[in-house]
Amino acid sequence: MAQQRALPQSKETLLQSYNKRLKDDVKSIMDNFTEIIKTAKVRAGESLMKLVSDLKQFLILNDFPSVNEAIEQRTQQLRALQEECDRKLVALRDEVSVDLYELEEEYYSSSSSLCEANDLPLCEAYWRLDLDTDSAAGLSVPLPASPEPSTGPLQAAAPAHSHAGGPGPTEHA
Repeated sequence: MAQQRALPQSKETLLQSYNKRLKDDVKSIMDNFTEIIKTAKVRAGESLMKLVSDLKQFLILNDFPSVNEAIEQRTQQLRALQEECDRKLVALRDEVSVDLYELEEEYYSSSSSLCEANDLPLCEAYWRLDLDTDSAAGLSVPLPASPEPSTGPLQAAAPAHSHAGGPGPTEHA
């Protein structure tokens, strides 16, 4: 009988150990399953982020209509700015031309006693100089003399003004 009593006790211990192992294994399975779910969620999130990034890159690189529209708008803006600048430059050129003409008129009318009769306005002398320097000899041809002889000591002593070697820049347009 003592043996029968020992057997059930050992059976009970054996059953308790099986029960404990079963609980530990189930707990381990639950922990593993939880970790798998967490990892799957992270991977799914990373996969979604990568997908979003790929879609953005695709739209940026392959959205030709919107890129072309943006380029066309910028081109129109720059053309409008260029036209405005051209208009302002032409207006400025015209104003400077009028002012220069008025200054030449004033200069020649105020210093007419110092100038010879064959002196030309600056703009005409400049163009005449260009035509003369383009000749084969490359030398300046003297300006034609006035049909009226110069009278008076002041006019005879005054040098002829060709305005070519005078002060100021000599630029060619």
